[in-house]
Amino acid sequence: MSRFAVAGATGRLGRHVVDVLTERGHEVVPVARATGVDIITGEGLTEALTGVEVIVDVASWHSSDQEAATEFFRTSAHNLQEAGRAAGVGRIAVASIIGVDKATAGFIAAKKVHEELLLSGPIPVRILRAAQFHEFVGQLLDWQQGDVAHVPALPTQLVACRTVAEALVDLATDQDAPTPGTPIPEIAGPRREILAEAARLLGTRRGVEVVPVDGSGIPDAEIAAEGGFLPGPHATLAGPTFREWLDTRS
Repeated sequence: MSRFAVAGATGRLGRHVVDVLTERGHEVVPVARATGVDIITGEGLTEALTGVEVIVDVASWHSSDQEAATEFFRTSAHNLQEAGRAAGVGRIAVASIIGVDKATAGFIAAKKVHEELLLSGPIPVRILRAAQFHEFVGQLLDWQQGDVAHVPALPTQLVACRTVAEALVDLATDQDAPTPGTPIPEIAGPRREILAEAARLLGTRRGVEVVPVDGSGIPDAEIAAEGGFLPGPHATLAGPTFREWLDTRS
């Protein structure tokens, strides 16, 4: 049994990572403000990482503002690397986003900085880039708080949080070091979809009319429209599809 710290343990993805690690017999230290550990102020972090072999970093910023998200990731990356080094942590596994290397603006560009800062630290880092989560579709509808929601008709390959968590834990627990030159692993859902069409499936169940729109005003919408945030040929594709996932929640 190994001891893992999960940064962002109470978040959308973090809860699943904790579950997967626990189910596989590992000891989990939840790192979140709710558990008295703050990766931004550093409160309780050194103590939480004592005896930890691997940090799984799935902590995230709560809005799409690039400047605020970048500052969050800059601070969290520094604190996790420094506190982890002091505690003797062996490696960090982090969840990122497919296409992050192409991003020029918005939250995804902030994640690009996050990757770079983590990789520049003393602890070896393994990255898993994921497609947009199934759970994001509901968040899009929630943000608009009405009977009509305008959702971009952009291509995506939605994936379940649980599926991402399983792949991230696989990466975090793999004892073999990645082969130099190997592409950064990606995880995505089993089929390409249009975000607005997926939102319409959920909207029908919620009584919300979904109106497809172009990506105007969305950071890097042109890149997204051209498939820049879709998985590459080396990606792992895994279910459930969005519809299958939705059916388990009705």
